[in-house]
Amino acid sequence: MRILGIDPGTLVMGYGVVEERQGGLTHVVDGTIAPTGELAVRLKELYDGLQEMIRVYAPDAVAMESPFFSKNVVSTVKLGQVQGVVVLAATHAALDSCSYTPMEVKSAVAGYGKATKVQVREMVKRLLGIDGPLSLDASDALAVAICHIHTAELKRRYQQHLSSEASGR
Repeated sequence: MRILGIDPGTLVMGYGVVEERQGGLTHVVDGTIAPTGELAVRLKELYDGLQEMIRVYAPDAVAMESPFFSKNVVSTVKLGQVQGVVVLAATHAALDSCSYTPMEVKSAVAGYGKATKVQVREMVKRLLGIDGPLSLDASDALAVAICHIHTAELKRRYQQHLSSEASGR
């Protein structure tokens, strides 16, 4: 399973691709997209960048961190627009997309829902064997991909359990 993780942002969007093979996680790529200009131009630039990543890295799904809700309504609305761009790019490529709260991502990666961004980055580096520098935006995106992989595996096991119970095993 190959997952494109996204840390949405209107000024900087983090991305990361993680692949799960035979129970192990592999770091494929990470980085950021920093669009410029008015919001509409930035949204188009983010969409174009997402389409290119999907074309180049061929993920099986796209997972993103859902924006936290702040007191700044304008920022929250802009982040919602970025989420829409991510969903549109995934849907346009016939990929499933889903989102996870920051607490879900932190719990899946660091084991603690209130871990700091630096703690999450360090766990991502350990889990994926990354030695060099890693931006916080990219590490958040990789963490989302890892969260999705772990969540998908749990859902798969749960469905197997339900199936075996239904068949009387």
